[in-house]
This record gives sequence, C-alpha cells and structure tokens, in this order.
Amino acid sequence: MNEPQESTHEIDTAEAPPRPRRKGIYVLPNLFTLAALFGGFYAVVMAMNGRFDNAAIGVFCAMVLDSLDGRVARMTNTQSAFGEQMDSLSDMVSFGAAPALIVYEWALKGLGKAGWAAAFVYCACAALRLARFNTNIGVVDKRFFQGLPSPAGAALVAGFIWIMDDAGFREGVKDIPWLVWTTWGLTLFAGLTMVTNVPYYSFKDFGFKKSVPFVTLVAIALGMALISQHVPGMLFGLFLLYGLSGYGMYIYRRMKGTPVSVISTSTDEPDERGMHR
Repeated sequence: MNEPQESTHEIDTAEAPPRPRRKGIYVLPNLFTLAALFGGFYAVVMAMNGRFDNAAIGVFCAMVLDSLDGRVARMTNTQSAFGEQMDSLSDMVSFGAAPALIVYEWALKGLGKAGWAAAFVYCACAALRLARFNTNIGVVDKRFFQGLPSPAGAALVAGFIWIMDDAGFREGVKDIPWLVWTTWGLTLFAGLTMVTNVPYYSFKDFGFKKSVPFVTLVAIALGMALISQHVPGMLFGLFLLYGLSGYGMYIYRRMKGTPVSVISTSTDEPDERGMHR
C-alpha cells in the first residue's frame, strides 16, 4: 500500500518568508533624497550669508522633496536598504542640523550659552526622533507618528523665521528681547515635542488613488488659494496647528480613557515592556 503523499496545497499556501531588502542603489529615488539634502545644505549657506528668507525656503523645499523620495521608490519598486539609510542621513541634515544652525545664527546667538543650548537640544532631539522612528517602524501604528515628525519640527522653526523676516525683522533680531525669547521657546517646543509619545496623524491612510467627494477638491482649491495670499504666514499657521494637534489628541484620548500610545500592544518582545502606556 502506497504511503500518503505530502500535500502540496499546504506547501503552496504556506506564508512565504519576507523578502530581504535590496542592497542595490537606484538612481531615481536617491535623486530626490540628494535634492532634499541639497535643500538643507543650501539653507545653511544662505543663513551664513544673512539670507534667512532663502534659508527657510530651502528647508521647505527639502520637506517637499523628502515626501516624494519614498513615494517614488514605492511606485517604481526601487526600495532598498541603501535608500532607507540615505533618507535618514538626509533628514538629519535638512531637518535636524540645518534648522538648529539657522535659528542660532538668526536669533539665539546673542543669548550665549542659553542660545546654543536650545539649538543643540533641538538638533539632538531630531537625531533621537529619527533613530526611534527607524527602530520602532515595525511596531508603530501606521496611521500615527510617535512624536512630532522632524520635517514638521523644522517647518515650525524655519516658518517662524520666514514670517518674521517677511514682517521686516531682518537685522538686529538679536537685540529684540521678546523676539529672541519667543524663538528660544519655540525651538525648545519643536525639539522636545519630537521626542514625546504624543500621537500625530500621519495621513498615510489617505490614498491618491481612492475616489473622494467633489467637495474635497473644492476644499483643496480653497486651501491653495488661501496659502497663496501669504505663503509664510499660512504655512507657519498650518504647521503650528499640526504641532498643537498632537497634544489635543493626547488630551482627548486621556479624557476618553483610550490608549494614547501609538506602539502596538504586542508584548511578545521583552524589549517592548513599558512601551505601551
């Protein structure tokens, strides 16, 4: 009597192991990453030459390019481990070191130790936030960010400089106490908020291929028209609202008694103990 053969159906339907990240270097997505890195470098050079409006524009251009490199990589199926590391290094320059150096040169330099300490705290928090994002990417709810994203933190700092420069505060900023200390407080707020566990909506579940109501396109058109009226003020206002929205969501969840952490509730790994509060 023949022995029963092993079922091929079970083999075929078994879950395949995850494909390892490619180690190649792809030109297209890394071009966007390099362009974002150039935006951060350009911002620092402009700040060194006293062109703080151009420095802020460089940071915002880096934000746009940074949001495109990952999308381009996924659309063209050119994701790679090299691209991931390159993106993190570019973010550290454009959204960590560059805003810290710009704000220090613009207003914090006259405060002495308190000034460079605030700039360093921002820079360090950006590095810590990026490192935490890379290590927690597999356990964080994709709909939310854990802490303020570094591009949004950079937008708060650079946007404030841009709006003040547009208002005429171009020279002698270090001699205006209220402006210097407001900048100091905003820099610390942006930096420390990046390393909190406050949840921020990521907009990753918003798909461009999904159908939307007609009123959505009307709202987008109105938003573009409003931003065009005063670009620095509207951009800073939008990112300020976003920076405060996380705290609003945190308080709302606390009041409802729902979990505020965006870390998944799996406790299989010993290193995850104490991360789900």
